[in-house]
Amino acid sequence: MSERMPMIEMRNVSKHFGSVIALSDISMEVYSGEVMCLLGDNGAGKSTLIKTLSGVHQPTHGELLLGGEATRFKSPAYALDAGIATVFQDLAMIPLMSITRNFFMGREPTVGWGPMKRIDWKYADRIAKQEMAKIGIDVRDPSQPVGTLSGGERQCVAIARAVYFGAKVLILDEPTSALGVKQASVVLRYIAKARADGLAVIFITHNVHHAFPVADAFTLLARGGSLGTFRKEETTREEVLNMMAGGAELESLDAELAEFQRSDSERKADADGSEASGTRLAAGQ
Repeated sequence: MSERMPMIEMRNVSKHFGSVIALSDISMEVYSGEVMCLLGDNGAGKSTLIKTLSGVHQPTHGELLLGGEATRFKSPAYALDAGIATVFQDLAMIPLMSITRNFFMGREPTVGWGPMKRIDWKYADRIAKQEMAKIGIDVRDPSQPVGTLSGGERQCVAIARAVYFGAKVLILDEPTSALGVKQASVVLRYIAKARADGLAVIFITHNVHHAFPVADAFTLLARGGSLGTFRKEETTREEVLNMMAGGAELESLDAELAEFQRSDSERKADADGSEASGTRLAAGQ
């Protein structure tokens, strides 16, 4: 049986901005029908990595492979044409425009030809409503402003749009960071559906509790470097959290907090002793 080929792969990718090293020697493989969670604290290099994958930045060193073939995206448009869809945190949506207009932005279906060509809004409304229904969101009127939807529902519009237009790789930039528990669960459910549909999903987050239920593998970043890639069956939630937070730093913090507590206890005991001594002296007088 032949070995599976990653849908998208990074091999020893580095990205420099002048003398600043934003990414250093990153390797990662993402397979179709799997969710790769990219974890890291603020400043770890997550944003630079996804912008490199989506064609915003060109790698300084290393190579990107799509379907086993080396490639280089000159711009995000090239990456999108190759099937790599990125949903950024700001969603690139216009709140006052309708759900349908946001869903088909730049790719509106048309009927007729020549000077008689026009946008088929009736067809567009039907498709937008159908695609949202597939993920369990009942849109009564697809012409309503997208700003009337909840944060989780707007995330799902952006994801459904990417999937509908043929994405092979879906990159999600912190899709649950500003959402409540219920809204986050809607997005996580759709991530699981995208995986079941055969997409390769890269889920960027700093929340291990959101990542662990849907992940098949984890890549951890710290200060632009990789701490390694781990399969879900090979690790635990606590181990991932400890690696992400920095086990040595947490132990050092625990020691410092224990020392603060000991010092506070000693000062309090000294203060209580001084107060008791003053009371006895006053009583003797």
